[in-house]
Amino acid sequence: MAALRAAKQTLRKEIKRRVAALSNEEKQRQSLVVSQKLFRHPKYVSCNRIAVFLSMDDEVLTNEIIKDVFKWGKSCFIPRYNSSNRHMDMLQLNSLQDMEMLPMTSWNIQQPTEDDHSREEALAAGGLDLILMPGLGFDKMGKRLGRGKGYYDTYLERCIRHPKGKPYTIALAFKEQLCQEIPVDDNDVLIDEILYEDDD
Repeated sequence: MAALRAAKQTLRKEIKRRVAALSNEEKQRQSLVVSQKLFRHPKYVSCNRIAVFLSMDDEVLTNEIIKDVFKWGKSCFIPRYNSSNRHMDMLQLNSLQDMEMLPMTSWNIQQPTEDDHSREEALAAGGLDLILMPGLGFDKMGKRLGRGKGYYDTYLERCIRHPKGKPYTIALAFKEQLCQEIPVDDNDVLIDEILYEDDD
């Protein structure tokens, strides 16, 4: 276990270094390429209920995706992380204006407050069709390197127990986040597909 943790930590540092070297323009350019790929993806086109992360500085920008989700009238859910118990819910986002009003956490992520009980949690109702996955690193076998808190892995376990079953998962990545192989253990849930700018 200790060796695996150490390997993950080393890789996290390496990927953070690679992504930090990207200019904002390059991040925006790659984000647009990845967004366009997603918009053509059959799983995206057909989904009604989608979970989207609100991007941090070192992640593919999701603003255009969220705009598109509302344009097509899909139901949009965003994560609310609880740092005290490592619990995450996916709560409904009502509009772009709603997103702009969300408070900032100490991690510099916008999310609904703990006492905001007015929003539907995705699994309390109809489940999810598609989850867009953040992460620090990915390999082409669908292995994901998260930030080490396990929020998404735990949430996917909950999804698997939902009557609707596990949603399709698509990771959004900069080319710089791709690795030869990510070290994983039994708790790491594999991702169905990774979208990034490749040479096709």
